Amino acid sequence: MAQSEYYSNSTAYAISLIIACLIVAASAGSFYDEMDITFGGERAKILNGGQDLSLSLDQYSGSGFQSKNEYLFGRFDMQLKLVPGNSAGTVTTFYLSSQGAGHDEIDFEFLGNSTGNPYTIHTNVYSQGKGDKEQQFHLWFDPTAAFHTYTIVWNAQRIIFLIDNIPVRVFNNHEAAGVPFPKSQPMRVYASLWNADDWATQGGRVKTDWTKAPFTASYRKFNANANKVSPNSKSTSSENENQAWSTQGLDAAGRNRIRWVQNKHMIYNYCSDYTRFPNGLPVECTRSRFL
Repeated sequence: MAQSEYYSNSTAYAISLIIACLIVAASAGSFYDEMDITFGGERAKILNGGQDLSLSLDQYSGSGFQSKNEYLFGRFDMQLKLVPGNSAGTVTTFYLSSQGAGHDEIDFEFLGNSTGNPYTIHTNVYSQGKGDKEQQFHLWFDPTAAFHTYTIVWNAQRIIFLIDNIPVRVFNNHEAAGVPFPKSQPMRVYASLWNADDWATQGGRVKTDWTKAPFTASYRKFNANANKVSPNSKSTSSENENQAWSTQGLDAAGRNRIRWVQNKHMIYNYCSDYTRFPNGLPVECTRSRFL
């Protein structure tokens, strides 16, 4: 398919999705109403009348869930309490993804570590099936001691990753410079807990200690203030049209906070990896201070 034809079809598809979009302001709801368990059987448990959800991992399987709805832009909040103690080899996730070839994806992944060593927060953005836009952080708190809120804001201008409402990363839309940006494929919310000891902890040097299994991560207070895609709907509600997320960026305070996070807590930035990109950094790396 010619590139011009591809973008023409993508635009037409995006318009058809927007027409079929039911714009909703979703309050924090029951996991029974919002989510489906996708794998792991009884390792995934909805608790407290639907208010909490726990995922477990043992040597036989991990577990996971996905949202019943698909969304095209919005703000997505989830409170998580990560696997405590020796979590080496484990990966806990909260992310958005479409399906099929050329998928889009926006990732929070939490890479476990041996007792006393910090978690690594791994972020990435995929568009049209291509990622390679990783940034990693260490946290300024113990993410296993209490629940903390992890947020993805996704609008047509940018993607913002926040932790306890502190921005840690912004990925701006640079389509004008030829950088693909997720904007036409609806995505579901996903979460999972799984074993990745071939790479997750210290480059795979530290393996999962199965004598500590089962490993458990806890989720609560999911909230999607977002455009919910309803393919069978012929109408569009404007109830949520002017929600702050649809144009959200960084104000002066937000820029100060993200500078602090990236200066003090960032441990990897693909835009600084000249070894990985010997022929030149990706285009977007020269155009945005905060990626």
